[in-house]
Amino acid sequence: MNRTMPFPLIQPVALLLALLTMLMPIIPAQAQNAFGGGEPNITAAFELESEAPKPGETVTLALTMSPAPTWHGYWANPGDAGIPATLKWTLPEGVGIGELSYPVPDTLVIGGIMNFIYEEDYALLMPLTLDASIAPGTELPVSVKAEWLACTDEICVPEEDELSFTVIAGDGTVSDDARARFDGWRARLPAPLGNEASYAVSGETIRISIPFPATSEIEEPYFFPLTDGVVDYSAPQTVLRQGDNLVIETGARSIGGVPLQGVLRIGAHQGLSLTARDIGADGFAGLGDGAVAMDGAGSGSALADAGMATFLLAFGGAIIGGLLLNIFPCVFPILSLKAISLAKAGGAESHARRDALAYTAGIVLFCLALGGAMLALRAFGAEIGWGFQLQDPRIIFVLLILFTAIAFNLAGLFELGTVAVGDGLASQSGARGAFWTGALAALVATPCSAPFMATAMGAAIVLPPLAGMLIFVGLGLGLALPFLILGFAPPLRKMMPRPGPWMDTFRRIMSVPMFISVLALAWLLGQQTGNEGLMIGLSGAMIFALFLWWVGRRQQRGAERSWLPAAPALAAAVAALLVLPVAAGGSAGVSAETAGETLASEAFSETRLASLRAEGRPVFAYFTADWCITCKANEAAAVQRQATADAFAGADVAVLKGDWTRRDAEITRYLEEHGRSGVPLYVYYAPGGEAKILPQVLTVDTLTSLVS
Repeated sequence: MNRTMPFPLIQPVALLLALLTMLMPIIPAQAQNAFGGGEPNITAAFELESEAPKPGETVTLALTMSPAPTWHGYWANPGDAGIPATLKWTLPEGVGIGELSYPVPDTLVIGGIMNFIYEEDYALLMPLTLDASIAPGTELPVSVKAEWLACTDEICVPEEDELSFTVIAGDGTVSDDARARFDGWRARLPAPLGNEASYAVSGETIRISIPFPATSEIEEPYFFPLTDGVVDYSAPQTVLRQGDNLVIETGARSIGGVPLQGVLRIGAHQGLSLTARDIGADGFAGLGDGAVAMDGAGSGSALADAGMATFLLAFGGAIIGGLLLNIFPCVFPILSLKAISLAKAGGAESHARRDALAYTAGIVLFCLALGGAMLALRAFGAEIGWGFQLQDPRIIFVLLILFTAIAFNLAGLFELGTVAVGDGLASQSGARGAFWTGALAALVATPCSAPFMATAMGAAIVLPPLAGMLIFVGLGLGLALPFLILGFAPPLRKMMPRPGPWMDTFRRIMSVPMFISVLALAWLLGQQTGNEGLMIGLSGAMIFALFLWWVGRRQQRGAERSWLPAAPALAAAVAALLVLPVAAGGSAGVSAETAGETLASEAFSETRLASLRAEGRPVFAYFTADWCITCKANEAAAVQRQATADAFAGADVAVLKGDWTRRDAEITRYLEEHGRSGVPLYVYYAPGGEAKILPQVLTVDTLTSLVS
């Protein structure tokens, strides 16, 4: 957010006094307000992410700052005026605290003086490390003297506080509430750009060229200089587009010659930290060649073209991806039997078109609902992506019950109008049945959608909301396209086999892939919740199937109210859902190193990735989830193969595995930074090189050629 204040007559005096206070040493005082002992205008408090940090590991410590209304605090580089927070620690032996990390600030201009500030509640994060020699249960008293400057638009007050807390060494457990709260603060920290920027100074003007894809969305770009003395903070900034680079043109304070560190704001509370290299005055003109002003008259067309190209590419990818989903095991039985039911309906053209449209509407509306939920949750700060619903074991259990019912229905155990996709849907109640069949197809297709939808879904979350929702419409249209064409093309329907007894046999055969899908869901439930969750899930599914068998027996006898046993079946499923453990089970926490995999790996973290790259080692990072079919297929066919392991071992390739089976904010951020909203994602870093994104479908040759 940028804010500019006028310079009223009383403000020169107030500002002078404020600046004088900044030049004075902070006056120690018992009260938190250094001048009078009153209540502070910015309240400070410390919070540890884990109440029991584990010796030998690092936990995040937050200094939360809460400005009173009209007051603000300052960024690490406060700008033309102001003072950042300082901390003077008194630490026991074995406790270490690292540097502060600041969230992306806002700008405030008062009388032409630029300030980089925070007006809302904010948190400064820092790592706290316990030495491995500390025994669990040890109490470690920590104290700190914190000093900061609190200002309004007219006055500034130095404030201080002496805070203390006790760290109790433990097992490193982090509560869900604390994890969510800290993830919210982390989301406001600038992410590393990953690429080196460059700058050049000519006279009183500096141009900073920052790698940033032309197709990526950016809002209110602004460069916050962290290095002092290079950029004129109060000078206006002009943002230019130069292909896949942003060029910031503004006033210079020096001739450069030093690395320029700073943060590029790319949206509300979002930014990229970067370091720019001075390429000398001779390179100044080159940084502006062909650049187009983003907010100028000539920029609108170029950006609009780039945005439209991104949308059309993503929309086309969504349609193709949705179309390919029809051949996946969990979707094909529904589609094929629905198509046969359409042929069975005979020559009623109006019924065929009606069913096709209803089926399409069911798919598209479900995709819109799911996509809308994802975009809404992200708008409220949740770090989620496509497939987020499969990260909740309760959703997996519901799918397990649903797939069990479908599988036994196809096998002939019982009949159910709205699920029996072969019978009755093309008759008088066909539109309703077709609609729900479409919704069902879209629901069961989501676990299979990752390989074709990752790029399109990644675009959906960065495009404007309306364009993003149209991407989900494209996914639904692609999934519905075969049946839609069949409904409006009588010659194609005539090519389908004539109805006959073979349809029952075909229906029974189609139950096989559905039973396989049931097994896959049961396995996934076990991965997420452990043995206890697996037993509860299987027990619930078995009891549910038993009652459905009872329903089938009553239907065969022609009993009235044959569906009565369905009520206790649903009650049993709900009871199992209520007692299902939601926390991660035993196998979910197993590290890759102990899982006996052919290609050994470490758990992914941005810190570990940066460390390996700093060592100059090649790094292969892959991101997977237990519910991602394509991920598992790639791992079986290419990643976890002896030839791959041998090739990587020979080249000393470090392997990082990001498990996205359950929600993980750090992995979600990494996926988003690479234009993806789901898994799989495969990235290779050559020594000293940039990230190379590999294809969604891997082969052994694809991987071994990286190091050959």
